[in-house]
Amino acid sequence: MPKSFKMTHEQIGTGMPALVFVYDPNLMVSISQTEEMNKARDQLSDQVFFLVAQISTPEGDQLIAEHRASPSELLLFDSSGRLIKRQFALKNSSELIQWIAVDTP
Repeated sequence: MPKSFKMTHEQIGTGMPALVFVYDPNLMVSISQTEEMNKARDQLSDQVFFLVAQISTPEGDQLIAEHRASPSELLLFDSSGRLIKRQFALKNSSELIQWIAVDTP
């Protein structure tokens, strides 16, 4: 289970972009992706929310169903909460920072 990531999603659409990773504890890529997210968060923590939607949890399953997301998928929401980009993991921290920066002010 990833540590230090909020697994609730009320921050989406609250004025700052949000990156949500669909976390599946049965996939090794999930561990690697959350490690890379931690590195990116060190540089972008005051500019982007870093969140996790874990499969088989009420909050995670709701977000996954609403956006038809798949395990290991990264979802980028703009500051108003609109889903603007999605891609499958794995992205290293530099790629994440660039991927987020392309579509956020």
